Amino acid sequence: MKRYDLERVDLPKLSGGGLAMFARALEAPVVGAAALRKLANDAGVGVLADARLDEAPRPLPLVPARVADPNRKDPAVDLAPLDAAARTDRYTAQQIIASYRSGASDPVKTTTEIFERIDARTDLGTVFIAKQIDHAIKSAKASKERWDAGRPLGPLDGVPVAVKDEMDLEHYPTTVGTKFLGRDPASEDATIVKRLRAAGAVFLGKANMHEIGINPNCANQHYGLVRNPYDPTRDTGGSSSGPAAAVAARFCPLALGADGGGSIRIPAALTGTVGLKATFGRISEHGVAPLCWSVGHVGPIGTTVADVALGYALIAGPDATDPNTLVQPPVELGALDGKLEGKKIGVFRPWFEHAEASIVACCDEAVKHLVDAGAELVAVDVPHLDLTRVAHAITILSEMATSMDDHKEHHHLLAPNVRVNLAVARSFTSTDYVRAQRVRARAMAALDEVFEAVDILVTPSTAITAPPIPVTDPKTSWSDLSTVTELMRYAFLQNLTGNPALSVPAGYDANGLPIGVQLTGRHWDEALLLSAGLAVEARVAYRPAPESGA
Repeated sequence: MKRYDLERVDLPKLSGGGLAMFARALEAPVVGAAALRKLANDAGVGVLADARLDEAPRPLPLVPARVADPNRKDPAVDLAPLDAAARTDRYTAQQIIASYRSGASDPVKTTTEIFERIDARTDLGTVFIAKQIDHAIKSAKASKERWDAGRPLGPLDGVPVAVKDEMDLEHYPTTVGTKFLGRDPASEDATIVKRLRAAGAVFLGKANMHEIGINPNCANQHYGLVRNPYDPTRDTGGSSSGPAAAVAARFCPLALGADGGGSIRIPAALTGTVGLKATFGRISEHGVAPLCWSVGHVGPIGTTVADVALGYALIAGPDATDPNTLVQPPVELGALDGKLEGKKIGVFRPWFEHAEASIVACCDEAVKHLVDAGAELVAVDVPHLDLTRVAHAITILSEMATSMDDHKEHHHLLAPNVRVNLAVARSFTSTDYVRAQRVRARAMAALDEVFEAVDILVTPSTAITAPPIPVTDPKTSWSDLSTVTELMRYAFLQNLTGNPALSVPAGYDANGLPIGVQLTGRHWDEALLLSAGLAVEARVAYRPAPESGA
């Protein structure tokens, strides 16, 4: 077995005035340079400089399956398996559609009731940065007319959806969680929004996020934090905090998030929802804020695997406006029956067990569920994890710092925790970035070797359950990079390599906080992950988040 080298990282925990002073110190020319060197050493960045790398740099984790003609239309995805996979015991898209078919409800009634629930849940903080009820009701009325005429647009007609404020939604500004971006409303939808709108989705508004998506927690000092529906004293995770909370609180069964370092999968795990980061290049990024080009992904967060599969099937596929999407195979769901006969699942035990005991126990049960569904368990090695962690950090932070270079005049408006991360990013050199891309090539080769032996790699989604929110003022930012590494322990690899990964609820800890198990697959193998997710979901007892914080 190869040596496991990930260790807990102990870094400063700061908030409020202390954090603001720390940010200013890091930005100071002389003092900042020394402080940044120490911070980088404490975070283990030196491992990159010490590594012997023979691989050529790989700037994108794109694995071509075919070259697609942007004018060619692949056969429509068969959505029939979703009916069999649908759950009737949860707030799902299928449940909502069934209420429309039966006449028990209609899109206008559903949308009106949802906004009433959103307004009543003041215990959750700021789930939505912006809501435009008139636009949502207008869409709901159009949907009702289609249902009354017996001509719904598609499987989401009249279903409420939340959109992370990182992607364009017509009539709304795209602030990316800042106070200076998105001065004007978007004139058109992002491609993924456009595709859901074509299926009849009713958009509730722009969901909150960590500012520029630079941390996997719920902080946003400009709009307020997002509290976890399972326990409002706890973090939702991030940076897709608003979308995950909206689904967990049953405001909508489906939301659109973005994931550059676990930002879909981490909040999904902490809020008892399902989150999919598809293969790099599978889902169009057109109309999405350009924050981290080579590690960023957009995708669905949903109540159930079937909801996520539905969202994925509708938004994935080639898009002429995003060249990265033009090398993918056709989007398919397959049988989606939760049967895994003939499949092999891999566990790298030292990595798997590097989490809280309750998480390891729940995820071990999930492994048993996969074996019960027919899979064979195989021990595997996943090498170079610490080197990969550092390479991912250098890549995503460097790209985010570059994306913010166009807005230098607004730097002072960024929250101190964001400025700390950007100061660290600007201490990296071009050599560091190129070496990180050489590590990407090594990590992709190592994961390819894993998938020669198994079909799915299984890990926890996070190493800890939802941590306590460390501030009392909802508009006070904080920086706790040690906790960040615990949340991201199982997430960074797939962003660097571009492999698809799915977080599925695996159970709950003694405090009733959700635990997620993560399934990682070969490039373009989302259908298998979704089917495996069903095998876990079918065997895990479901506890909805409380209706209120009382």
